Amino acid sequence: MQNRLLAVLAFSALLGCNQPSTKNSGSMDKQRPVEWAHTTNIYEVNVRQYTKEGTFNAFAKELPRLKDMGVETLWFMPITPIAQKNKKGSMGSPYACSDYTAINPEFGTLDDFRNLVKQAHNMGFKVIIDWVANHTGWDHRWTKEHPDYYEKDSATNDFKVASGMDDIIELNYSNPALRKAMIEAMQYWVKEADIDGFRCDLASWVQVDFWEEARPQVDSLKPLFWLGEFDELQDPAYGKVFDASYTWKWMHQTRHFYQEHQSLDSLYSLLQEYSAIGDSSMRAWFTTNHDENSWNGTEYEKYGNMAHALAVFSCTWNGVPLIYSGQELPMLAKRLAFFEKDPIPWTGENQLHDFYKTLLHLKSTHPALRGGDPAVQTHRVKTSDDSHAFVYLRKNGDREVLVVINLSYEPNLNFSIEDDKVSGAFKNVFTGAANDFTKDKSFSMEAWEYKVYEK
Repeated sequence: MQNRLLAVLAFSALLGCNQPSTKNSGSMDKQRPVEWAHTTNIYEVNVRQYTKEGTFNAFAKELPRLKDMGVETLWFMPITPIAQKNKKGSMGSPYACSDYTAINPEFGTLDDFRNLVKQAHNMGFKVIIDWVANHTGWDHRWTKEHPDYYEKDSATNDFKVASGMDDIIELNYSNPALRKAMIEAMQYWVKEADIDGFRCDLASWVQVDFWEEARPQVDSLKPLFWLGEFDELQDPAYGKVFDASYTWKWMHQTRHFYQEHQSLDSLYSLLQEYSAIGDSSMRAWFTTNHDENSWNGTEYEKYGNMAHALAVFSCTWNGVPLIYSGQELPMLAKRLAFFEKDPIPWTGENQLHDFYKTLLHLKSTHPALRGGDPAVQTHRVKTSDDSHAFVYLRKNGDREVLVVINLSYEPNLNFSIEDDKVSGAFKNVFTGAANDFTKDKSFSMEAWEYKVYEK
C-alpha cells in the first residue's frame, strides 16, 4: 500500500523544531488524542500466523510474555470474516471483508474476542482493530442487501475492482447511507467489545470528509486512538483527523540509504520534513509490518545490520513505535505467507525480548520520550563526524535521553560530541554503565552500533 508515496515536499524547518502544523486542512477541529497515546507503543498481531491454532484463545496465552516485553497497545489485523468469491489463495485476505459486524470463524467467536479484550484490559493493554473502510470482498453482505453502497464499473456493469486488486471492490462514499452504515459498524465494535481505537487501512484512499464525519460520532461512545495508514507528508489533510500516521517515505529512504550507501544527509533532510509537521499529530516509526514482511522482505533482508539501530530510532524519536508479530524472535529471513496458513516459527527463545523490553519500557515511562508533546524538544547533536554519527537529545524539562548511533558501515568509528547541550551524568540503559559527559564526550563505535543514555 506504501507505493502511493510519490511526491517529495520541500522542508523549511530545522530538525528539532516543535511547531504547529501549517499543512492541515479541512473543516474538523483537531481532536486531542487520548493521553495514553503520547507514551504508547503498538504491536501488530497477525492472529492467523501467530500460533499453530491461529485463534484468539491461543493468542491470549502470549499476553503475559508481551506484557513483560513492554507492549502497550495491541493492534489486531482484521478480525472480520473473509469473502470467498475471488479470494486469494486457499484462505483469502483478511482485508477482503464479507461482514463488518461479525467475527472471522477462523479466529473463534465474538465471545472469544470479547474475553480477549477484557483480559488484555485487565493486564493494562489497550486494543485497537484494523478497519478496512475503502473496500470489501466480492460477496460482502452489502453486495446483496445494499448494492448501491458500491461503485460500478461502466465497462462491465459490475462492481468496481479496487485499484487493480481483483479480490476487493470499491465502496461509494458519495452515498450518505453507506457512510451511516460504516460509522454504525465502527460503533458496533466499541459497544460490543470495548476496543480502544482503530488502525485505518488505506485511510487516504477514503475521502477525508468521511473520517471528519466518522470520528466525532464514534468517539462520542468512548475517546479512542486513531492510527491512519497514510504518510502526512503526502496527505496532510488527514493529519487533522488521525492521532498518528505512517512514515512510508522514511521506511523507503532508510532502505535506499543502507543498500545504496547513501549520504546520512538524505536521512537528516527527511527528518526535517517530518519535524516540520509539528506535534498536532504523531508519526508511527517502523521497519516492517504485514505488507512489508510478506511482499518486500524481512527487516533484515531490507536493512541488514542496520535493523537494530533503526529499531532504537523508532522507539526513541518523536512519535510512536510500531512493531510486527515475531520481530522479537527475530525473523531473519522468514516471510509469512499472506493467503495461507504459515505460523511464526517460535522457538521459545526470543533473542530480542530484552532488547525491546528495555526500549519499550523507556519509551512508556520517560517524560523526554513522549510523542506529540510540545513540551519535549528533539535536538540534533553536533559531533566531530556528522557524516557517520547520528546523535540526538530528547529533553523534557530536566529529563533527558541521549541517543548515539554509528549510522554507517564504518568500523571503529571515533568521534566526539561537540555540543554544549550534552553535559552531566548519564546512564547507559542497556548496560547500566555511568557516563559523565561533562568530562568525556568521545566515542569509539562499531558499524551500526547504538547507545542510549538516560540522564
